[in-house]
Amino acid sequence: MSLYKGVNRWVLAKGMAQFQEVMRQQLESSMHVELENLLSTAKGADIEVCRKDFEGFEKLFHRFLQVKGPSVEWTKINRPPEDSIQPYEKIRGLPTSVSESLNKLAVVKLNGGLGTSMGCKGPKSLISVRSENTFLDLTVQQIEHLNKKYNTDVPLVLMNSFNTDEDTKKILQKYTHHRVKIHTFNQSRYPRINKESLLPVPEDVGMVGEGSDGWYPPGHGDIYASFYASGLLEQLLAEGKEYIFVSNIDNLGATVDLHILNHLVSQPNGKRCEFVMEVTDKTRADVKGGTLIQYDGKLRLLEIAQVPKAHVDEFKSVSKFKIFNTNNLWISLAAIKRLQEKNEMDMEIIVNPKTLNGGLNVIQLETAVGAAIKCFDNALGINVPRSRFLPVKTTSDLLLVMSNLYRLEAGSLTMSEKREFPTTPHVKLGSSFTKVQEYLTRFESIPDMLELDHLTVSGDVTFGKNVSLKGTVIIIANHGDRIDIPAGSMLENKIVSGNLRILDH
Repeated sequence: MSLYKGVNRWVLAKGMAQFQEVMRQQLESSMHVELENLLSTAKGADIEVCRKDFEGFEKLFHRFLQVKGPSVEWTKINRPPEDSIQPYEKIRGLPTSVSESLNKLAVVKLNGGLGTSMGCKGPKSLISVRSENTFLDLTVQQIEHLNKKYNTDVPLVLMNSFNTDEDTKKILQKYTHHRVKIHTFNQSRYPRINKESLLPVPEDVGMVGEGSDGWYPPGHGDIYASFYASGLLEQLLAEGKEYIFVSNIDNLGATVDLHILNHLVSQPNGKRCEFVMEVTDKTRADVKGGTLIQYDGKLRLLEIAQVPKAHVDEFKSVSKFKIFNTNNLWISLAAIKRLQEKNEMDMEIIVNPKTLNGGLNVIQLETAVGAAIKCFDNALGINVPRSRFLPVKTTSDLLLVMSNLYRLEAGSLTMSEKREFPTTPHVKLGSSFTKVQEYLTRFESIPDMLELDHLTVSGDVTFGKNVSLKGTVIIIANHGDRIDIPAGSMLENKIVSGNLRILDH
């Protein structure tokens, strides 16, 4: 009798549900054996670190095998109640004692990412973004400014990954004499899973050569477990800290906001808000951003990865889902401790498919920090000004923050008063500008962009000194052609095409 027929008969006799359960148990058992084999390759202090990581990974893998179908039922999605997303203007108000409020706060920056998408090696936080300051420099300057101005002790906490930890720690020495205490902890290191066998890819816990390809940091949702396990959460609570302000280190708009902090600490104890998510109005550029919904009576984050294919266009609609998550979050430390100890932190699993260099298809299981909003009491969305969301993901974003559209003061970037409209221009640089090093060689100086609405650049294009761009400017060098914009040029509503003709737009 063939194996196929045997399985078929078993399914008919026992039922599909029982068959699936047996398969799940077998997969979990095989995974456990493989992880034990991996653990046997660890040495010294690494053994305990790997054991903790693998425990977390097995929990995630168990939940991944349990999940059937999409994590949301589209018909159960409702718009959030009016009072669950407050306009920023409504919560504005400064604390009676700013220093007292600030002393209850710690700033956490998500620092696990590499700068590979911008052609850089090493941590993204060490890329120079403005006046030779890196993302990390600007963050330290912002917090030091607060500590000096209000005579406070707001610490900076960096969540590193195994990719960024070593390089970041080397750099931290330069801040020894700054008025900022800096702590670090590492997020977990999980094995990538072979898509076909559902077994771990790495053969040992080493990170050299091809072995490094087998591991990944499991998304910023790992912050809760890693922060708690590091002992830092307990330490901050013992120091009188009550809230953390969490944001991506590459979001230059994510500075400490005294109005939001005041709203948190001024609530009576029983009504304390344990989780605030800063959201902002969606534009057509943000259609993929996660949004807040009401689901099963709770405020919940809905990410595009959770949306059934048939409803993706509806999700992207600016009219139905008007706001998106900036990933600027204010979270109660005591609440994180409670949820971790009761094992009640529940975040949807994001299955991220990847193809390794050798062509192997793998999956990595991740979670998002904002997805935990449904676990916290009195959670709230605050609709903040767009200026609080200024991420630098590409060199197009980098051009904006390096330009005269923004002024730099105490580590913070603010829109220049000389710009007449509050919106940022839409900038799209072509593939010749993708890598930071190449991008920098193409600008003798950053153009004046105060009156720019839209810029598209494609092909082999360079800019001389003191170029001014206004209105809509489109520069396209055809394949094999090169366009040099002369020093001192002023382009207003112009299309510059491959044969160097300059046309009115």
